[in-house]
Amino acid sequence: MSWLQLKIDTTKAQAPVLEELLETLGAAAVLMEDSADQPLLEPPPGATPLWDATRVIGIFTVDSEMDAIIEFLEAQLGEQLPAHRVEVLEDKDWVRAWMDHYHPMRFGDRLWVVPSWTPPPQPDAVNLLLDPGLAFGTGTHPTTALCMEWLDSLDLQGKTVIDYGCGSGILAVAALLLGAKEAWCVDNDPQALTATRNNAEHNGVGERVHVFMPDDMPDMQADVIVANILAGPLAMLAPVMAAHSHASTHIALSGIIRPQVDELREVYGEWFDMDGLAIKEDWCRLSGTRRA
Repeated sequence: MSWLQLKIDTTKAQAPVLEELLETLGAAAVLMEDSADQPLLEPPPGATPLWDATRVIGIFTVDSEMDAIIEFLEAQLGEQLPAHRVEVLEDKDWVRAWMDHYHPMRFGDRLWVVPSWTPPPQPDAVNLLLDPGLAFGTGTHPTTALCMEWLDSLDLQGKTVIDYGCGSGILAVAALLLGAKEAWCVDNDPQALTATRNNAEHNGVGERVHVFMPDDMPDMQADVIVANILAGPLAMLAPVMAAHSHASTHIALSGIIRPQVDELREVYGEWFDMDGLAIKEDWCRLSGTRRA
């Protein structure tokens, strides 16, 4: 099977915007690479460094309407697309592109996400085995990284965890590998639930993962809740999160940007003390504790 790749030469500042737009358009993957041979120093744990001149590459199925995709991008940017080209990518090259792009990533003090084709940099660390797949969540997006770092900071031994909007299941699996007893995973996409099951089994924690569509989630209270979605759904779900919590439940919300923080803090403030704020590349994570 062949693919189409849209290569866009852009700036470090504009690259994350294009990445998000390409994902919105249904790109099977979005890659970034150096377009000016600029060396990068070793980044801090969990960071995603970018070059001043970055090439953003969107991978699309061969039947995609590339003219319409380019037109949409220009409408969203409010200007002509920077220098770009469309190329055919053979299936074997697409796999190689992922393998070249996706490397082990560290989150916090203990946790690593490691693709299957790469040996763990620290074999004695908590290593989560995860390959790029069909559902959101590989650790490369700032919101996922923020949640992973938060989980790494907690004492999860014997705790129950809810991962609301689980995507690939990366957060639930990470929590279990960090010592949690059980993870209850919710998503409105059946494909995400399948990915979560598969990734849990691949990491040897399949028996401790429970997956549900939102309407099927049982009445239960968790010790830890993490939700990496978007601000609108998070606001609407506040009563649901409260119902699934007990006194002292820890909660983290991500998928939000700075202008949305105060509103969400106010909404959740009815039940939670939301006093934690972390920021990565303009994305935010709010965290707090359920009041007694």
